[in-house]
Amino acid sequence: MSSQFMLREFAWNDRYRIADPENVMTPALAIYPDAIASNIQSTLNLLGGHADRWRAHIKTAKLNYTLRMLIDRGVLNFKCATTLELLQACRNGAQDVLVAYPMMGANARRVREIKKEFPHVRISVLAENEEQIDQWRGSNIGIFLDINPGMNRTGIEQSDEQKILAMAKAAKHAQLEFRGLHYYDGQFGSVAEPELTKATHQGYTKLLDLVRSLGTSGIEISEVITAGTPTLPCSLSFAGFQSASFVHRVSPGTVVYQDATSLAQLSPKYGYTAAALVLARVVSHPRRDIITCDAGHKAVSADAGVPTCVVVGHPELTPLSPSEEHLPLAVAEGAQPPRVGDLLYLLPRHVCPTVNNFDAALIVRGSQIESVEDVSARGHEGPLLDTHHPAISGITSEMVSK
Repeated sequence: MSSQFMLREFAWNDRYRIADPENVMTPALAIYPDAIASNIQSTLNLLGGHADRWRAHIKTAKLNYTLRMLIDRGVLNFKCATTLELLQACRNGAQDVLVAYPMMGANARRVREIKKEFPHVRISVLAENEEQIDQWRGSNIGIFLDINPGMNRTGIEQSDEQKILAMAKAAKHAQLEFRGLHYYDGQFGSVAEPELTKATHQGYTKLLDLVRSLGTSGIEISEVITAGTPTLPCSLSFAGFQSASFVHRVSPGTVVYQDATSLAQLSPKYGYTAAALVLARVVSHPRRDIITCDAGHKAVSADAGVPTCVVVGHPELTPLSPSEEHLPLAVAEGAQPPRVGDLLYLLPRHVCPTVNNFDAALIVRGSQIESVEDVSARGHEGPLLDTHHPAISGITSEMVSK
């Protein structure tokens, strides 16, 4: 992830202050519901108030608490990446969930199980080949074809119309509900404007050409899903989606909490703010120009690179390379560093895996800790599909399926 799109500093705002931090064991995840509510509303404003156009990716939200905030505001369509995220979405009132990750083997069978448990929830999956389609025969699971627009992670190459047509026909031949196309253009996260809009709109034009080509072959598209957080404004400004015959939905997830990357990618005019911080304490002052806090990469994810975060209200501190439990911070020349024992508030560079690092989160409102909530969709289910397997007889069912 390019450091071009990362905030270098984040000003202090008293909304983040915890009035009585002495009882807080660090590192800790702090979630600010008023900021979440504001971010949800900012997204709905971009959507013209149409909550139905947002298929929110819950890989970021992770907490049932946050899922319920989305659902209470009319966001009922979701996508997810794991069976545990699917399960939590179904349990909390989602109406339509796309498992936006290739499910194979026992993972696919688990999706079938969850569908049987929640028959009223419309559940769909991604497919890109006949094997993935055949495994859903006899189910009432919907199929979205996964289109690769250049992200080169999963999907059928966008230019391979022949294969896309063949897979759409295969889904129909298997008597499965063919729902549409999934198009995640996440490769543009480090592209600046105006090149960003130009590049994404070129891809969307080709996507519409594909939809029309499928239509002439008798394959009607009912829904097209585009856009994570960086390309959200581009998707919403593309005129072809506004007049399309299909339902167009966008699927950002990071917008709910925001992080040091997304806040640099998205214009301040949209009104987004940070809603999730990591609390850490200074534990050492090993050198004149370095202090160390207790938020290593087991707390603040390092998957997006170094620096892993921004220290809120401390532009004189620059996070260095973390180890598992330690995060050294360079102190600017001439600056007075925080003292050992002082509390720091860290804005993650990548909030999604950072949230996944924690078992629970502090819910902070008006400087008070209002509650402690489980990070309900952290990690994965499993590791065995058969919960009665003798190998897991000593593990509680809650640990197996959460």
